[in-house]
Amino acid sequence: MVDKEDIDGILEDYDKEEITIATACSHSSMQIFDGARKEGFNTLGIAVGKRPRFYDAFPKAKPDEFLVIDKYSDIFKETDKLLEKNSIVIPHGSFVEYLGADLFRELEVPTFGNRDVLNWESDRNKEREWLTSAGLDMPRIIEDPKDIDEPVLVKYHGAKGGRGFFIAKNYTDFKLGIDYDLDYHIQEYIMGTRYYLHYFFSPIKKEGYKTKRGVLEMLSIDRRDEANIDEMYKLGSQEELRKMMIFPSFVVTGNIPVVLRESLLPKVFDMGEKVVDRSYELFGGLYGSFCLETIVTEQLDFKVFEISSRIVAGTNPFISGSPYSDLIEPNLSTGRRIAKEIKYAVEEDEMNKVMS
Repeated sequence: MVDKEDIDGILEDYDKEEITIATACSHSSMQIFDGARKEGFNTLGIAVGKRPRFYDAFPKAKPDEFLVIDKYSDIFKETDKLLEKNSIVIPHGSFVEYLGADLFRELEVPTFGNRDVLNWESDRNKEREWLTSAGLDMPRIIEDPKDIDEPVLVKYHGAKGGRGFFIAKNYTDFKLGIDYDLDYHIQEYIMGTRYYLHYFFSPIKKEGYKTKRGVLEMLSIDRRDEANIDEMYKLGSQEELRKMMIFPSFVVTGNIPVVLRESLLPKVFDMGEKVVDRSYELFGGLYGSFCLETIVTEQLDFKVFEISSRIVAGTNPFISGSPYSDLIEPNLSTGRRIAKEIKYAVEEDEMNKVMS
């Protein structure tokens, strides 16, 4: 991994009046560029293959300029260009997944957030250690697929937008769906409602929901539309569908805004605070945007099945704010909140506290 002291040195040499916010042209890039522009930053879109035309339809979300590369790993050839523009890279799910967590950690350009979190997030065993040791309730793990005797969810490591995940009720189902070339784990299938909680943690902000290490915000919540799993019940049982070579897919295709019943909010903040506190003990902190992916049971208990340690695509419905962020500041998207944190860090000479 690139040395933190080297990144701090680069930040010292940056022209603080000409900071550029850079990210890959995918996932949540439009709200990142829109938020950066609203806070007065230059913007740069990293595009693979060719310049995407769809940005022309959304002028407020169109970056000031594009950096076109042949493949994601070619970004290492453009490091000097990014540094010349005083760039700060904003990671998102597609960017990290396509470049790869290991390579992303080697990028010698200042990045918003703590890159050490990628070690813990991309490995589902370490992720589970982090969340359970923080006191969060997670679905039970089945170690041996031959022990499957109830519905389970089989998930592959890394951020894949639900691609390849599948449900199995027994060992036969498991063998039909599994790709042994990929690392996976098996967890009990929890009945309930899935909610994706979008947090922001600031180690430098002074006012708000204070924790012992900073201020925690909850900006928005979404649910996910997935390719076919939500419609399959209309066609019949999985057994019959498998005979027709139809298999359930959890690939995310869209996001739906959600507002929780207010009585659940204390639990939401308690979970977020515990996760952040434990992150400082394990790897030096989780700061910036993150998302706890949860299921709420009929007993109104939260089961946390995953964490995403960066901006998630579920924040995209809230480019003009959410019912929660509007109570913090009007028109506050997660993309704009990132830009505001960077702006504040620049003004207070505390960039090293939110960059790595």
